[in-house]
Amino acid sequence: MSLTDWIVLGATILLIVVYGLWKSGSNKNIDQFLVGGRSLSWYHIGFSVMATQASAITFLSAPGQAYSDGMRFVQFYFGLPLAMIVLCITFVPIFHRLKVYTAYEFLEQRFDLKTRALTSMLFLIQRGLSTGIAIYAPAIILSIILNINTIYTTLFIGGLVTFYTVLGGTKAVSYTQLLQMSIIFLGMFAAGALVVVLLPHHIGFIHAVKLAGKMGRMNVIDWKFDPANRYNIWSGIIGGFFLQLSYFGTDQSQVGRYLTGSSVGQSRMGLIMNGLIKIPMQFCILLIGVLVFAFYQFNRPPMFFNQYEVKQVKKSAYAREYNALENKYTGAFEQRRVNAKALITAFDSHDKTRIAQAQVNLKQTDAVVNDIRKESIGLMKKSNQQADTNDTNYVFLNFVTHYLPHGMIGLLIAIVLMASMGSTASALNSLASTTVVDIYKRTVNPKASDKKYLLASRLATVFWGIVCVGMALYAGKMGNLLEAVNQLGSYIYGTILGVFVVAFYVKRVKGSAVFMAAIISEVIICILGYYGQVAYLWLNPIGCMLVISFALLINPFVNEKAKIV
Repeated sequence: MSLTDWIVLGATILLIVVYGLWKSGSNKNIDQFLVGGRSLSWYHIGFSVMATQASAITFLSAPGQAYSDGMRFVQFYFGLPLAMIVLCITFVPIFHRLKVYTAYEFLEQRFDLKTRALTSMLFLIQRGLSTGIAIYAPAIILSIILNINTIYTTLFIGGLVTFYTVLGGTKAVSYTQLLQMSIIFLGMFAAGALVVVLLPHHIGFIHAVKLAGKMGRMNVIDWKFDPANRYNIWSGIIGGFFLQLSYFGTDQSQVGRYLTGSSVGQSRMGLIMNGLIKIPMQFCILLIGVLVFAFYQFNRPPMFFNQYEVKQVKKSAYAREYNALENKYTGAFEQRRVNAKALITAFDSHDKTRIAQAQVNLKQTDAVVNDIRKESIGLMKKSNQQADTNDTNYVFLNFVTHYLPHGMIGLLIAIVLMASMGSTASALNSLASTTVVDIYKRTVNPKASDKKYLLASRLATVFWGIVCVGMALYAGKMGNLLEAVNQLGSYIYGTILGVFVVAFYVKRVKGSAVFMAAIISEVIICILGYYGQVAYLWLNPIGCMLVISFALLINPFVNEKAKIV
């Protein structure tokens, strides 16, 4: 990066942190630290909810996901608007009426302490693991820029976010996220426009989209019902609905965002805003990845995008073989570029036969390029069995650092870092609130002063910052980070959602019945997920339905009185 990029990067991050701490004011009690005094307006909530979900993983991995697999991941979000409606009708008014700090407080009032403790622990496990992945994503960026190991950059990112979350609490998180999302929208729009501008002069946006479509990258909707297929319209609407409902309705990192609302109406408007904007936003981010794919049909991409792993294999005994493959790769790419240009010319001719033949030719040369790339990955594995051979997280980063103008590189890298800081700060705040409210305050020290709870919240934030950094150090082995974080969530979200659905809608079920149902269901879901019996999105509705079913079956044998809240 140039000096200009470093100045833009440093100034943007400093502005965000200082602005958030300034707007948050001082935190004198646990109410201000954890829920911002319940004083924020709907647009703060909407942007904060989006920023919490849209981590660095979204802006780093989503374009790479589209580059390698096309647009079909957008179907993952098709259940989101429906989930927002259900939340606004059911979850939001109940949480506001009960004045809870966490979603799990409600479960004790409805069931018992052990059910509250179980769901809290499930959340802490899932969110702690996912936050570690979210920290690792920007660490990749800094490691590439500084040419150092991701261990050091992971420690830096985790430490920075923990620092300002401890100082500012949830209000600092919300205010920084408002500014972050504004800059992120501007920067990503500019990046998409620049991809098109950088295409060869005779190739425009429509040409790029058509070419990507012929190469299988514009696969937005898949109508075929297949439980083994991760992304189709059915898994998106049904599985996605259950996952999003559980994420936004029972995950404290999101519940904590709309508990800061000054009223039920403000919280509802923030969630509806998220439901309306999220799918178009994700579509555009994925489209950027598709445009980058088209761009690399005419500009030689690296044989492998993770340059750290490339440098390692070039230092090994396999260096000569790898260099020979790179020369072979260059020749294959040149042939692919010729065929890509021929397809563009065929588009302009409007001759269907000519287009079909050009498409076949391009796919054949693309297969040759991919085969050579697979050989190079094989050499990496021979050189180091622990090598990270999934480079989709590096695709967009490579494009940004090699082709965008100075200043713009710094801004886009700042965007990815800010996205990570926003989502990670929300997660740390939610982990701290659940630890203090659901465990420390409820079972360890229930009669402490506000000052002690505030201190405990800050210490819990530091503790979870250390845990999440530890998890981040292992995240590089998990493949595409965007998929990894959603897969982890799917192991747990369905079970937690099932507990809440029973709490809201099945009034006769007692605490012990739902507690046992949750444990049995979680075991079954882990077995299904481990052996890959169904695509991971389906684990969410299955887990939810299992909890409801087992709770109803067990309930008649439980000798206790059901509570109604």
